[in-house]
Formats: sequence, C-alpha cells, structure tokens
Amino acid sequence: MSLNHYLDHTLLNPEATEAQINRVTQEALANHFCSVMVNPYWVHHVHTQLAGSDVKTACVIGFPLGANTTAIKVAESEQAIHDGVDELDMVMNIGEFKSGHLAIVQKDIEAVVETGHQAGKLVKVIIETALLTDAEISQASKVVADAGADFVKTSTGFSTRGAAVHDVELMKAAVGDRIKVKASGGIHSAEEAQAMLDAGASRLGVSASMKIIGKA
Repeated sequence: MSLNHYLDHTLLNPEATEAQINRVTQEALANHFCSVMVNPYWVHHVHTQLAGSDVKTACVIGFPLGANTTAIKVAESEQAIHDGVDELDMVMNIGEFKSGHLAIVQKDIEAVVETGHQAGKLVKVIIETALLTDAEISQASKVVADAGADFVKTSTGFSTRGAAVHDVELMKAAVGDRIKVKASGGIHSAEEAQAMLDAGASRLGVSASMKIIGKA
C-alpha cells in the first residue's frame, strides 16, 4: 500500500485559516491521503468538501490536554458526528492516569468509544507518550484497548515532543493485534514515516504529508 494511504493529513494550529483548511483538504483529495484531521469547528466544512471521495474527515476530541469532563468529550463527539466526521481522535485524561485512577480513565474513554461506535465511527485515543514513562506507555495502551477503542495514538503534537519509534514499539507490544497503533507528531520525512510503520504503526498523523510523499 502506498505511503499516502497511511497519512492523516493534519492541520490543528489554532490560527489555521479557512484558506489553509481548504488547501489541506485539496491536497488530501489530490493525493488520496487517508483523512483530513482538523479541529471540531472545521468538521462540517471539510466533510462537505470531501463528500464522495475516498478521504475521511477526522477531528480531535478533548484536545490538546484531555482534561475536559467526560460529558464535554461526549458532547463534542456527538457534534462532530452530526457535522459529518468519520473518525474521532480523543485525548486520554492524562492527569487521572498518572494519579493511578485507571478505572476513571477507562470509563472516560468508553463513553467516547460508545458514542462513536454507535454511529459507526472509528475512535482513536491519544495517550501523550511524552508525558509517560515506558511502563506507563504500556499500561495506558492496555487501558485504551480494554476500553474498546480502535487505535491507541502517541501524541497531540502540542506537548514536549512528538512520536518516537520506541513509543510505537512499546504500544504495539502492549496491545498486539487487539487494536491498532497511530504515530503522530514530529514525523517530517518518508524515512521517519517508514520507521514508524516498521515499528508497528498502522496510521500516521502528519502535517508534513506533502514533504513526506516528495511533493513539498
């Protein structure tokens, strides 16, 4: 499969303009990227432009901190589904995870997973590996799998660093074939992208998609 089909073409900058969103959407259409990943506000706009294509509309939930209440994450998911989203990338409650309150973290994820799955949508969960130890990365990945999500995802791209090959290896080892792994943040070249896939990722979240496929 072409590298293009692994890429979630991403624009999450708070200052992203309509023109920039349109550019990313057209790039995704022209190059058959897997999805366009945007903030929830832009979902309807992007979905309308992608209608009838093979490119999915995706958005983030509880982004970038994961510290919204479960009710807000669910409401945000419901709005995005109403607006035409295909995939939801939610942020785990990182503070509660590091507090050791795993049941609360799992319940938070389960609420968004249930909302997404009832509507036939894919749900990915960002664990923000930059803020976790190796042991915590493994444990968080298992919580995400136990909660029924479709993917566990490395990073928001808004923390101290993005994805690392080592993170992906840990996540893949933790979940096996139960769920898939998405690497995101700090992937800037085809070589880096391929390294993430080789480590066990099945999807890549990138803003440098055009550079990665050699069309920058």
